[in-house]
Amino acid sequence: AEKKQQLVAVINAMEETVSSAPQKEEESSPPASQQPTDPASPTVATTPEPVVADTVEKNTSKSADDEAEYEDGRGFGIGELVWGKLRGFSWWPGRIVSWWMTGRSRAAEGTRWVMWFGDGKFSVVCVEKLMPLSSFANTFHQATYSKQPMYRKAIYEVLQERNPYKEVYTEIWVEPEAAAYAPPPPAKKPRKSTEKPKVKEIIDERTRERLVYEVRQKSRSIEDICISCGSLIVSLEHPLFNGGMCQNCKNCFLECAYQYDDDGYQSYCTICCGGREVLMCGNNNCCRCFCVECVDLLVGPGAAQAAIKEDPWNCYMCGHKGVYGLLRRRDDWPTRLQLFFANNHDQEFDPPKLYPPIAADKRKPIRVLSLFDGIATGLLVLKDLGIQIDRYIASEVCEDSITVGMVRHQGKIMYVGDVRNITRKHIQEWGPFDLVIGGSPCNDLSIVNPARKGLFEGTGRLFFEFYRLLHEARPKEGDSRPFFWLFENVVAMGVSDKRDISRFLESNPVMIDAREVSAAHRARYFWGNLPGMNR
Repeated sequence: AEKKQQLVAVINAMEETVSSAPQKEEESSPPASQQPTDPASPTVATTPEPVVADTVEKNTSKSADDEAEYEDGRGFGIGELVWGKLRGFSWWPGRIVSWWMTGRSRAAEGTRWVMWFGDGKFSVVCVEKLMPLSSFANTFHQATYSKQPMYRKAIYEVLQERNPYKEVYTEIWVEPEAAAYAPPPPAKKPRKSTEKPKVKEIIDERTRERLVYEVRQKSRSIEDICISCGSLIVSLEHPLFNGGMCQNCKNCFLECAYQYDDDGYQSYCTICCGGREVLMCGNNNCCRCFCVECVDLLVGPGAAQAAIKEDPWNCYMCGHKGVYGLLRRRDDWPTRLQLFFANNHDQEFDPPKLYPPIAADKRKPIRVLSLFDGIATGLLVLKDLGIQIDRYIASEVCEDSITVGMVRHQGKIMYVGDVRNITRKHIQEWGPFDLVIGGSPCNDLSIVNPARKGLFEGTGRLFFEFYRLLHEARPKEGDSRPFFWLFENVVAMGVSDKRDISRFLESNPVMIDAREVSAAHRARYFWGNLPGMNR
């Protein structure tokens, strides 16, 4: 509480200083949601290296002297400290900079180049999405400040720039150093995945360029190199394009291939699962993106700029041609991609027990235990399959989800509360169960969450509640009655977490993407013993 009071004091002091300075007052508008990216053209997102403040002032003044910029009469000139809004992020502090600093083209009329505090990245922002720094009270987001070290670092930096009393409360600014793992900053696309820098530490930056040159000279086969990073230690073929893939890039691909941003596009490059600057496909039915480095290297020099000018631009997975320079799309890539995930098993387990089929006239209604039930979609699907239900026992803690289930299923669900409160006695009382299903929360498993705690901390530990109750519900030795189970979780999890879940469940998962049966891109891992789930 004392730290928060100090922060408020600093903010108030800064606001008083800003308001006393002679400047044009701008009317503060409430934060508006960012307009979605136009899918008709490739969107470029840049994430340059951070630039120090002295360089900012030197470069911006040089650009301003050479040629006038931002003279559309809408304010927000070069060097001004502002708040900017990008979709999916809180209002974020930044500085208006010249296009010359970014290394890219001029911003269109009514837009400004902004360098964000915290990570030094650049974005083009409409003036409608900008507010003066004096609007601190309306834009500062306490929840984000508490959860995201990068946001705390950004606040620290902007207050150092603007606050005349920055030496007074130095002890409250020690947190930004904890931002080493860099959660998603306010840029259209994130940096490379956490695994990518490890690869680059081993492989020289220009190694891939040299090897690709050898491929162009036909002195080396592209299947002999990892097209993602340039390693010669190839362990498998790239599932989408001709070329090899090393083990490190395989793990990176497994974690990132089905990770999507708020705009619905992939978070990382389809080829290397990295990329600082990405091109996004203009096909409304495609969500893939490709980094400029891979495009210029494998397709050809200048291919990225040509793609930017093309409107709409169909990516190398959607285009009619199958060959673009050295980038050759595999004809059977859908099958290869499925097998890539299906055959990714570091451990081998005994096949699940097979039960003899039961004649239709002898089948009885089943008892189901649904853990982490949500809005009772398990019961909905069982009904759609024509399976008769004797009892449907559901564990759920969200009151809204429980209300949906009670209304939709006319009170036919028996809710039993928190999964952690269910004991062996309860299982014996409610059972015997024929089917156990569940999917524990993925918050601390998904790599989308930079503050994830993994399988053994936070909500990740709830997996072991499923494991515990699954074993309590299993038929005892000598009981031959059919028993089935299914566990679901996100694909974008760490390889080690996936391996541990498989080890406990003594089963390898299958990957199923919801796009096969719906409009949603939602890939999930499924562990279980349901007949035919491995087909």
